[in-house]
Amino acid sequence: MLPSDQSVFVIAEAGVNHNGDSDLAMQMVDAAAEAGADAIKFQTFDAKALVTSRTNKARYQQAATGSGESQQQMLVGLELDRETHYRLKRRAEEHGLLFMSSAFDSQSLAFLVNDLDLPLLKIPSGEITNGPFLLEHAQTNRDLMLSTGMSTLNEVKTALSVLAFGLVGVEFPSIPAFDEVFASKVGQDALRARVTLLHCTTQYPAPFASVNLKALASMQTAVNLKIGYSDHTPDSVVACAVVALGAWVIEKHFTLDKTLPGPDHMASLESSDFRQMVESIRRVEQSLGTGEKVPHDTEQENRPVVCKRLMAARAISEGELFSPRKTL
Repeated sequence: MLPSDQSVFVIAEAGVNHNGDSDLAMQMVDAAAEAGADAIKFQTFDAKALVTSRTNKARYQQAATGSGESQQQMLVGLELDRETHYRLKRRAEEHGLLFMSSAFDSQSLAFLVNDLDLPLLKIPSGEITNGPFLLEHAQTNRDLMLSTGMSTLNEVKTALSVLAFGLVGVEFPSIPAFDEVFASKVGQDALRARVTLLHCTTQYPAPFASVNLKALASMQTAVNLKIGYSDHTPDSVVACAVVALGAWVIEKHFTLDKTLPGPDHMASLESSDFRQMVESIRRVEQSLGTGEKVPHDTEQENRPVVCKRLMAARAISEGELFSPRKTL
């Protein structure tokens, strides 16, 4: 269930901005719907299966939450239980939103697929070199979004080769088998039908100079897949601009209050700003047009008035020669 080609698909990335509070998470679903999002996405993980007890937090996480706890301790407090996932999915569907979540471990992925029956999965940037987990995603036979933060083009191609292998259903995985399927028509067709690439800068917030939007077009040229953008910049300017470059999916972190404690709130938009971003995306989208350089219908009434034409300022005799008008 990939979004329609006719409209940019906007994902409100709730992530862990619920701070482990199920009621706050439910409020986020309501606010995302009111702000005009097409989908709301959370994160599903078992903190103890994800990181060791000795793993330090990333620098941006320390800046946002302090350094008095490990990353595992922080993540334990940001988990959502299974029943909350069901409630969130029901609430999203009541609003007409697509409910999404990113899995960070195999059990969480199985829950999203087998229990919640999600039609669309987003693979986080940190998993792009995790071959076995990429293969698990592909073998779910669901539509996929692959975020490409922190990666090189070669790493993106390698990840796509694993996904192609899994989507096609070939047995006996190996690097030569991945490469062979990736190079084949059936593998390429499967990728084009099921996979969207998301350009991303994995920093929170991401400095504008780090965004490298031209890489989005380069990546699309190299792999010939649909593209989108997962935005971590402080505002919505880049998210709107990238629509003009061909992005058909925009994901933006979303919060009810940027001053709440937690690692991602400061890199997120509050409801009113998110709504304004969606409205701006729709205006940019509407402004793209067909690409054919012809007068628009709205210009036709102005052509007779604005466009210059040759007119006679006096009577002209038959056979009279014209000469340039002399000006002082």
